[in-house]
Amino acid sequence: MGAEHFGIVQKPLTVFETLYNEGWLRKLFVLIVLAALWEGYARWLDNELLLPTFGATVQAMAGGIASGLLIIRALLSIKVLLIGYSAGVAVAAVLTFIAINTRLGTDFLETMTAMFNPLPAIALLPLAMIWFGLGTGSLVFVLIHSVLWAVALNTHAGFRGVSNTHRMVGQNYGLSGLRFAAKILIPAAFPSILAGLKIGWAFAWRTLIAAELVFGTTSGQGGLGWFIYEAKNQLEIPDVFAGLLTIILIGLFVENVIFRLIERMTVQRWGMQN
Repeated sequence: MGAEHFGIVQKPLTVFETLYNEGWLRKLFVLIVLAALWEGYARWLDNELLLPTFGATVQAMAGGIASGLLIIRALLSIKVLLIGYSAGVAVAAVLTFIAINTRLGTDFLETMTAMFNPLPAIALLPLAMIWFGLGTGSLVFVLIHSVLWAVALNTHAGFRGVSNTHRMVGQNYGLSGLRFAAKILIPAAFPSILAGLKIGWAFAWRTLIAAELVFGTTSGQGGLGWFIYEAKNQLEIPDVFAGLLTIILIGLFVENVIFRLIERMTVQRWGMQN
């Protein structure tokens, strides 16, 4: 008997259901609601020194982009972030590789993670300023600390969670060392690795902005943190919120575009995530 004898097999989706199934539209709706609440509360408060309206913030942001100042500050922050983030991920990869191959390496990584992971990276900034001076070196140092332990902890946990079946497959093919890690461990543990990279990125981004605020009071230079500090001193509160909004938008872009693309090309493509 054909499907027509059983009535309607599939019900066509309505326009609302079709739109609701799009994740980016749902997130956009949330952002629009938040912007509307911001605008409404700021108008009710009617005090720009406490909270400018969303419209005034967007206008200040557009002015900063048009003048090029906001773009320059953002690029400076991103440049330093990429240096510190890459260095932190590289050190985490080395420590994790040693840990999965030796018991002493495992003990060392677990001990160091327990010691330094709870330590806020910004607390090391005074020491970094003494050791490396008032420059990029100090920022990179605290960024490495903020990235290293989160990435190493998640990566090591992911490697330890790889099943014995996967390990035996690699051993049967004669894989060992870097080839074993590249062919077996990393693909199997990649969801945990990616989670660690996300956490490390978030830690690094907020640490950098906080550190730049401190550097702004000392060396008079920096990225978005210094932009916010300057605007605060000049009581340009819309510019302060424009800097904060820029930080938020960069965070949204990295999370929902870059990391989302990596997820689609890896764990979703491999059938490891819905």
